[in-house]
Amino acid sequence: MSMPRRAGGRAGHAPSLAGLAAERASGALLCDAGTIYLRDGQVVHAESPVAPGIEVLLTTGGRLTADSWREAVGRTGPDGGVGRFLVDTGRLSGAELEICHLGALFDAAYFALGHGSGPRGFQRGAAHWLGPVRAVGAVAVERETRRRGRLLDSLWPYPQVDTEPVVLRRPDGRAPAVTSRQRAVLALADGVRTPARIARELGRPAFHTLIDIRRLAAAGHVATPRPARPGAPDRPDPPARPGAPDRPDPPARSGACAPPAPDRGPAAAAFTDPDIDLLRRLRDALEATL
Repeated sequence: MSMPRRAGGRAGHAPSLAGLAAERASGALLCDAGTIYLRDGQVVHAESPVAPGIEVLLTTGGRLTADSWREAVGRTGPDGGVGRFLVDTGRLSGAELEICHLGALFDAAYFALGHGSGPRGFQRGAAHWLGPVRAVGAVAVERETRRRGRLLDSLWPYPQVDTEPVVLRRPDGRAPAVTSRQRAVLALADGVRTPARIARELGRPAFHTLIDIRRLAAAGHVATPRPARPGAPDRPDPPARPGAPDRPDPPARSGACAPPAPDRGPAAAAFTDPDIDLLRRLRDALEATL
């Protein structure tokens, strides 16, 4: 689905999610890396080219067939009734749709509002084709965006791994074992696929894929691209030789320094499954509104 075109506005006054929420605006907030849809000041959906859309999560993830999705879109068109059609025809339960919708919303919002992105325009009156599912407060969306950024930095503070093709390293024997989720990511790490492409092919949220990749980088299974040097092309390093160090170059001496690379090993890989954590928080959010 295409994003809405940018609407005109006062020159020099970029819209903000908080400001639009305060005025109870309805429409599409256009950002550098995505679009946030609002209705009466609340966030009702989000899209980003980096994050798989709800249709990818449902079909590639195996919950719906591609034919079922095409039928829903064909029956409802762009009028905003796809979600309602899926529930009314028994293809999804209301709870399933809400959980998947919230997952896709927070996933895309992270890239649209953070990750070097920012608002650039607002199209009043624009509505998303999925139709109403569950609205989320703008404060909650911004808070979750910040929390996700802090979480990624705590796992492996080198954001280059988020956007560059994923390159395998040959473990030196000390790297901890990987989980089944991580094995699926590593199976697609061919030095060509980016994290966004891997997430799309697996039918998983992009943010969860970044969690896996940062943990794999911290554990030594995935190479960390070195920062681009002035005049040099921005590309990942080739796989390291066995036993060779795989740390980014130290930063240039300036007022800001990159954090030191954390130690690899079992401590770096200890975690709970991110899917379980997200589902618990989504469940709590749904129960709080019932």
